[in-house]
Amino acid sequence: MRESIMECFRFLILYCFLFSSIRIATTTLDTITLGQFIRDGETLVSADQRFELGFFSPGTSRSRYLGIWYKNIAPVTTVWVANRDAPISDPSGILHINSRGILVLLDSTNNIVWSSNASRAPPNPIAMLLGSGNLVVKDGNDNNSNNFLWQSFDHPGDTLLPGMKLGVNLVTGQEWFLSSWKSSNDPSQGDFTMRIDPHGSPQLVLKRVLNWCSEQVPGMDFIGPEHLR
Repeated sequence: MRESIMECFRFLILYCFLFSSIRIATTTLDTITLGQFIRDGETLVSADQRFELGFFSPGTSRSRYLGIWYKNIAPVTTVWVANRDAPISDPSGILHINSRGILVLLDSTNNIVWSSNASRAPPNPIAMLLGSGNLVVKDGNDNNSNNFLWQSFDHPGDTLLPGMKLGVNLVTGQEWFLSSWKSSNDPSQGDFTMRIDPHGSPQLVLKRVLNWCSEQVPGMDFIGPEHLR
């Protein structure tokens, strides 16, 4: 009888341990805290299971990028890329958050490939992937969205998600605009942008950026493409 009671007791302890472990894993699945890392092959998933953050290679490329995509849509549809202009050459990338509330992406040689910024250092910095697809850095004790220290929605790529904005802050000069990928294999900024023209009546403008150069001609002044109509 005593052995049966002890066996049940051990089972109860094991059950409670496993249950608490599952709960911890579930509650931290969308969040990075100090001392935690996201390595290539690991992901964050938003609490509603809609978005996922991790490392990927676009198309036929072997380069690795940190990005956000829809979790349950096939084929993979990427909505944001952190290091779009600075690919990692192998699956060695590591993402972590430091004590100043800055997200840092490192390669195999511990070189900083990409980082966010922060206006102040919070007491308890965390990074969280929200159900909107927004990756935010905030104080873990502060859920006020107005107090986010950094958010990916302020750095759009080629995709406009609900809750994002396009436009220009006329005080700070910060601009929010979309820019195309260079190709399906290369998420670096391509030829097309979509932005708000704040002059006069605000209007949405789609532009193609032309990259070209000209040799200097003696006796003639160079006129840049912005003056050509």
